[in-house]
Amino acid sequence: MTVPKFSPTIPTNPPKSVVGRRLGGAAAALLVALPLLPATPAAARPAEPTPASVGTSGHGTPGCSTDPNARLTGVPSPEAHLGFPLGVGQERVVTDDEIRSYLGAVDAASDRVVTGNLGDSVLGQSMPYAIVSDSRHVRPDSLRRIAEDIRDLRDPRRTSARTAARTAADSPAIVWVTGNVHGGEKSGGDAALKTLYELAAGLSCGVRERNDNLVTIIVPTQNPDGRDASRRQNEYGFDLNRDWFARTQPETDAKVELLRRYPAQVFVDAHEMGGDQYFFPPNADPIHHEIPGETVDWINRIGAANAAGFGFNGACTDTVTSECYFNYDTYDMFFMGYGDTVPTTGFGAAGMTYEKGSGSAVPDRVQQQFNTQWATLGWAAANKREVLSGYYNIWKDALAEGRAGTLEPNEVVQPTNEVQFPVPDVTIRSYFLLPDRQLGDVRRLVERLRGMDVEVYELTKPVRVPNAKIFGGRSAKNRTVPAGAYWIPMEQPQKHWIQAILGEDPYVPFPYFYDVSSWSNPLLMGVETIYTGDRLSPKAQRVRDIEGGRTSAAPWYGAYAYPLDSAAAAELTFALLNQGVALRRDQRTGVVTLPASALTGARDRLAESLGVTLTARRTPPAGTSLALPDVGLFAGTGISTTSGSHGEARYVLGNRWGLDLKPVTTADINDNTAAFTGRTVLLVPDGSNATGGLTATGQANLRAWVSAGGTYLGLRNQGTRMARAAGLTSTVELPKPADYRMIGSHLRVDVDDSSPVGLGRPAEDFEFNNGDSILSPSTTGTNVLTYPADERFWFNGYTVHADALKGTVALVDEPTGAGRAVLFAFNPLFRAYNESGLHLVANALLTPTGTTASPEARSTAPAVPPARAAAAAAPAPENLGGEWRPITIEVAATELDRARSVVGRHTGDVRVATAAGSAYLTIPNPDGLSADEHPFLRDLVRELRTAEIPLRSLTA
Repeated sequence: MTVPKFSPTIPTNPPKSVVGRRLGGAAAALLVALPLLPATPAAARPAEPTPASVGTSGHGTPGCSTDPNARLTGVPSPEAHLGFPLGVGQERVVTDDEIRSYLGAVDAASDRVVTGNLGDSVLGQSMPYAIVSDSRHVRPDSLRRIAEDIRDLRDPRRTSARTAARTAADSPAIVWVTGNVHGGEKSGGDAALKTLYELAAGLSCGVRERNDNLVTIIVPTQNPDGRDASRRQNEYGFDLNRDWFARTQPETDAKVELLRRYPAQVFVDAHEMGGDQYFFPPNADPIHHEIPGETVDWINRIGAANAAGFGFNGACTDTVTSECYFNYDTYDMFFMGYGDTVPTTGFGAAGMTYEKGSGSAVPDRVQQQFNTQWATLGWAAANKREVLSGYYNIWKDALAEGRAGTLEPNEVVQPTNEVQFPVPDVTIRSYFLLPDRQLGDVRRLVERLRGMDVEVYELTKPVRVPNAKIFGGRSAKNRTVPAGAYWIPMEQPQKHWIQAILGEDPYVPFPYFYDVSSWSNPLLMGVETIYTGDRLSPKAQRVRDIEGGRTSAAPWYGAYAYPLDSAAAAELTFALLNQGVALRRDQRTGVVTLPASALTGARDRLAESLGVTLTARRTPPAGTSLALPDVGLFAGTGISTTSGSHGEARYVLGNRWGLDLKPVTTADINDNTAAFTGRTVLLVPDGSNATGGLTATGQANLRAWVSAGGTYLGLRNQGTRMARAAGLTSTVELPKPADYRMIGSHLRVDVDDSSPVGLGRPAEDFEFNNGDSILSPSTTGTNVLTYPADERFWFNGYTVHADALKGTVALVDEPTGAGRAVLFAFNPLFRAYNESGLHLVANALLTPTGTTASPEARSTAPAVPPARAAAAAAPAPENLGGEWRPITIEVAATELDRARSVVGRHTGDVRVATAAGSAYLTIPNPDGLSADEHPFLRDLVRELRTAEIPLRSLTA
């Protein structure tokens, strides 16, 4: 059965303990007998156990079998239903259709199981889930009550300690087992079918204890499109394990909604990696400071349970069981976009990444994934009461911390590490999102917060803030926050999540980075934000729904107007243009107008859904007419078309903005074909080829096309380098200092809105830099975004030598003839959650550039201006060869030789530099592989640690 959606009522930590790498001793007591799944069909197995084989569990539960392999014959095993044993042969893994079929068959056969659909993938595939527990728990009224009781634990303001204790004693805990968030990593999903079968059919006391004490949510595949294609990413090229806080993809959004309905206390996210070992927590450092101490303790103890039972049933073929797995390595808990950090911080669960090496045989992968899933469920069942009691305390402590304005301290979990950067002494009791600009994106952020059960209020009267901290490292006394601003008090259950998502800086404790070092949502969205430790009692009302829409009726001869100042307003603009609405934009103010007669009820509701307010005007529409651009998406040499900014462009421009993107290849430009010359815009995503494969003729064709009125949009490294090679810009790419680090951080930029690309942006803004190219200012165009060279220079996250960016540019609008090259040193489409960047891309697409010449008129290339010729001819800095996302390892200078020897086992292509007592070993990464995808990075890190060479930092 499918469980209906719901609309939830919004409702002093212990030390973060550690467990040794090789977990034995007391952990051996946690060994749980694992059922060995037969490869024979269910009908060939013995009948249901006789009364003589049924006894009492260790907890006094009657009616269970002491035989771990006793099962109901009426429930089909995966082998019986599918017709083949799980995990046999690389070519015969379970398909998406078979997963759906098996879940349906078990639902029909077992009164312990109900199934449902999370939602649909990009390609429209359903994403099934199963809920399994004792039959008395999965009846609709019981399941609804259990979920309500768990949600009540999350709000101690309405749930007394006595009620919480009764829930901990009487109610089962909720555990999630998920797999296959990366499409090619299939063994976790296959193993989840085994787990489902054991819980649905097993008669052993171990099964009985699990079903008595737990409600288990099983999601075999979180990425069905990627699974079908054996591709890591989803159909739009998104890594779904980086999408959790933004929820841009339908697969993620649907999953989080079900998690809100059934909040987990334990959450397993099963992956695969390189090599043949297995990773389960304890995790690597860093760990985000707002992750509750209780959850870290549970995670580490579950790691002990996994270790104790890891070799059971031949799960590890190595003679030394503990050599088959590792902990405290590679996988951190810092970035708030993972399938472990978000369930942990946002839902109070023991969120865990499990990784099995894909170098092992398929049967070993499936069996080891099953073993850890089974051991995890066993630990959760045995400790259910303690976990539910601690779960209540997480939210009670969050309320107390929010009331006091206290942030959690930084800690480390690896025994050999020390906190390098403590959380500063700062008190935060309130955040305010100011409504004076980017109102559509402000409202989008409000909805993102409310979608995680955060309480948001709108001020009905201004409030004076005696001690205001302004995002960007500034302070103000007696700052007045106007009515209409949004107030997020920290004294609420979601205090940990609020700080983790809104915080001006994440305060990394230890400089190891598996991903970015900043994701502050206000900075990503360009939302002016202040915070304070003052005790305030503003006049405000709870936000119940997004606001927007028209404010008053306009006469029939008038117009409606809205500022195109946000990604939300851009989305509305493209939607209206796609519907044929005649829009005009004032190229001085950025305000868009549409005829009053064009505003239907459906369009008004669309504006409201995007949080954009339409204001009536008596005057008719004015300004320059806007038209849909005809966009060619470059798919040339050095660009991945299944991930990165190419996929992000397909999603943002194609899916959200409704533009019909046409592919343009290197050959199209070299040969000047109509596929290229017929476009008004060419978007060149990031990639690893500095010329895009263009010949001298192709570069001349590109210059001619721009000169005739085309708009070239170049993103990050390949986008800017390809333009430079073609003589479209006078910018020069500057070398980076040897020990330069820019790990996904935000920096202040000055905005020149004399270019239409900067329209609607504030004079000072923030942009996201993830190790991007460093560009000199243009001498022939407009430097739209420039990093300040004075004391206003500011950054967050983790950086080294950030001052190398002072006075350089992040965005250039470069004219050539009747056209322009708009060059982003950064990736404005990054994961589709950089709304400031999306707005700038929209501006570039909607900027009039004159008429487009015929293909014949474009055949003659204009001469390259001298300044651009010099820039194009300038030798590339030494450290740019093939660089896209290089890997840099920092060790003590005294360890250079030993570290180089370890690196040399994997590659001879390494650049070495030393500075300030550190040695930096940089490995080119021309395909831009993430740490997850890299063929040897994880093994290299482990080998360095085995050799006792301390990592001072790692960036990948």
